[in-house]
Amino acid sequence: MKSRLVLLHASYPFSREASYLASVYSQVYLDFGLAIPKLSFHGMVSSVKELLELAPMNKVMFSTDGYAFAETFYLGAKKAREVVFSVLRDACVDGDLSIPEAIAAVKDIFAENAKQFYKLDVSSRYSDVKPFLSSSFQEEELNGSLKDVTFVRILWIDTSGQHRCRVVPQQRFYTSVEKHGVGLTCACMGMSSTSDGPAVDTNLTASGEIRIVPDLSTKCRLPWARQQEMVLADMYIEPDKIWEYCPREALRRVSKILREEFDLAVNAGFENEFYLLKSVLRDGKEELAPFDRTPYSSTSAFDAASPILEEVFASLQSLDIIVEQLHAEAGKGQFEIALKYTECFRAANSLIFTREVIRAVARKHGLLATFVPKYALDDIGSGSHVHISLSRNGENVFMASGESKYGMSKIGEAFMAGVLNHLPSILPFTAPLPNSYDRIQPNMWSGAYLCWGKENREAPLRAASPPGVPHGFVSNFEIKAFDGCANPYLGLAAIIAAGIDGLRRNLSLPEPVDGDPDILKENLQRLPVSLAESIEALEKDTLFRDMIGEKLLVAIIGVRKAEVKYYSDNKEGYKDLIFKY
Repeated sequence: MKSRLVLLHASYPFSREASYLASVYSQVYLDFGLAIPKLSFHGMVSSVKELLELAPMNKVMFSTDGYAFAETFYLGAKKAREVVFSVLRDACVDGDLSIPEAIAAVKDIFAENAKQFYKLDVSSRYSDVKPFLSSSFQEEELNGSLKDVTFVRILWIDTSGQHRCRVVPQQRFYTSVEKHGVGLTCACMGMSSTSDGPAVDTNLTASGEIRIVPDLSTKCRLPWARQQEMVLADMYIEPDKIWEYCPREALRRVSKILREEFDLAVNAGFENEFYLLKSVLRDGKEELAPFDRTPYSSTSAFDAASPILEEVFASLQSLDIIVEQLHAEAGKGQFEIALKYTECFRAANSLIFTREVIRAVARKHGLLATFVPKYALDDIGSGSHVHISLSRNGENVFMASGESKYGMSKIGEAFMAGVLNHLPSILPFTAPLPNSYDRIQPNMWSGAYLCWGKENREAPLRAASPPGVPHGFVSNFEIKAFDGCANPYLGLAAIIAAGIDGLRRNLSLPEPVDGDPDILKENLQRLPVSLAESIEALEKDTLFRDMIGEKLLVAIIGVRKAEVKYYSDNKEGYKDLIFKY
């Protein structure tokens, strides 16, 4: 049979079957147009990954699926580059491909396969693809669209959840740092909120150096300072060898386990609560006071803050971060910005950039924005509640597909039950400061007891049925005990690890709590009332030592113990947290 077949549109939703056909029949080839850019980002990545699982690299071809308007061709090309980069990067990290093999795959998928299949006579050959930026592209960028960029900020989030950065001039970044990174002391992951030196019990010292290497897929212009760029970084101990303390790698590792064992991915959406504080003079002294004193969802509060919130919204839009809603919260000068859910790694990246935007825009307007869990002990606390759902091939599989006791699938229930089962030992990851536990109190909508409920905002785990979900079904669950001082990569890694344990053991949920848990406290277990108690729970829980990694876990516990000691000895120390978070 001499006829050759090209299965168009990634054969969506039968991408895996198409990959198999291309692997066993010499005349079958694949094209992934339509799947890119029509699907969600996670759906695009999932579809391309399935195509490449079995199909030879020389049988998969790129197309934009563009039509009618030039913009459709541009969008198809742009998204294809992003998706293929994401897929091949993961393959390199997992050890499935070497970097030279990934580069060869890019050349085949985007050019060589189509030229050979369609017998295209291309007179001018493409220049060899090189890792990162080719010298010609780099020169174009330096002399063109990047000529006004002065600095590039390289960001990492440490064990204590603080945002830190190294800044390099633009030319050095594009000639060296983007490929090789910059050096950094190993002590960087042993620092607490109180000291820029390593905590005693972390096993990290001033000896040794790592390198932070930019993740170029996250590089973007600073919306509030257009002459600068920022990029998130991974931590390497050697070239091409990730450091075992890297928080981003911890999230990748547990996500890979979930994917390989259960063919599942986690989607996450964060709600960001924060206070806006202004400087006032009282008795001749400068103090920070709430931006306003209006109640929950106040229209006048939104009016007053509109110039700030409008700029925050526009800045997030420029970073492709989608805001679902925003409003004044119950605290004096408190606001909330809720982000659209997305693949968990991207959600963590977006959360970091959102915090950066909010703080920077507030500074620009002469205000201080703080995400501290309990900025004022006599007012409402601030959380960073996270909504969690499970997907398979881009479809939500947390929600039940038919009749179900709780409106969620068996997979969803087992995952959520694992999180509930390990919640006390998850808290050191998601509520990392002693101040965090001033927020996790009864009747504060923060979840103080070990239970779950359907649309019960006093439960630490809330099964949610947002508008558009059929009656009686739930599409996700919300974790309340997650605050703005947590490292989102570590927090999500702990949650996923617990969910995996629930899936492995096929755990079931207890009956939901429908009323106020504080009234039923005689029949419920109280969550840890202090960071010290949650550390104790974590030290007894063997799951995280295996899933997160023993060395990283030791560092996390060491930093948390340093926090406990310092704030126990310095009762007013929490007041300085507003300058760090």
